[in-house]
Amino acid sequence: MIPEEQVVFIVGDDQHVRELLCELLTPRGLRAHGFGSAGEYAAFPRPDLPGCLILDVELPDISGLEFQEQIADGDHPPVVFVTGHGDIPSSVRAIKGGAIDFLTKPFRESELIKAINAAIDQDRISRLERSVLADLRKRLSRLTPREREVLPLVASGLLNKQAAAELGISEVTLQIHRCKIMQKMETASLPDLVRIAGKLGIPITHSRNAGIVSK
Repeated sequence: MIPEEQVVFIVGDDQHVRELLCELLTPRGLRAHGFGSAGEYAAFPRPDLPGCLILDVELPDISGLEFQEQIADGDHPPVVFVTGHGDIPSSVRAIKGGAIDFLTKPFRESELIKAINAAIDQDRISRLERSVLADLRKRLSRLTPREREVLPLVASGLLNKQAAAELGISEVTLQIHRCKIMQKMETASLPDLVRIAGKLGIPITHSRNAGIVSK
């Protein structure tokens, strides 16, 4: 079995430190790329691999903490700060911003490797979750506008007659839509459909008990 490739991006203004880190990581089977600024890293075509982003606090074009905030909502690997300019407020800000660790020089090699491994593990999980969500969105895109109206009603657990009444269509027509939804969403049970709807953020605003008249 071929080991999975992993990548580490090192962003710092000290070329010597970047080279030392690359020399440390490469023998461990990690692809290491060094950058002298945040701009150089941002312009680099990143490989589609689980990874880690090592950031210094002091960068020539922007502070590492500000750059962390800028990329927080983007498709970037988890951050590990490695710096000689650390203080408590900076470390607190970094960790609150989602950094895996905040290491100040000098630090133990084992600490850095532990943080990098944790970042890569987290990135691997996040990438898998994004892949699953992308697949679910692809399935959702197959639904017709009417089927998109039916989906939240079915996922809410409404009976066919209740959902049909909600949309002003016949129960037979509702059943046809429901069958097509199950096929296109590639699910064989209502619990699975409810779970998928939750992952896609589809609002469940109806109750099965709504509209049922007691006998």
